[in-house]
Amino acid sequence: MNGDTFVTLSLAAFGSILAGFATMGFSRIVLPYTTARLLATPFVLVGSVLVAVLFVRSVLAVTGIRPLE
Repeated sequence: MNGDTFVTLSLAAFGSILAGFATMGFSRIVLPYTTARLLATPFVLVGSVLVAVLFVRSVLAVTGIRPLE
């Protein structure tokens, strides 16, 4: 993975989590809490998985096992 891909995935993770919070906030205006949570869950889940993958990738790069290109 090169540095540009890493940055792109980082921005995608940030955007996904931000979209989850925005979806939760705006949908709570017109929908019940449980429905709003169900609508926001996919965004937050995808963002969380991306953050976990990027964390593991960065640890591998820092330790020198699999450096960024």
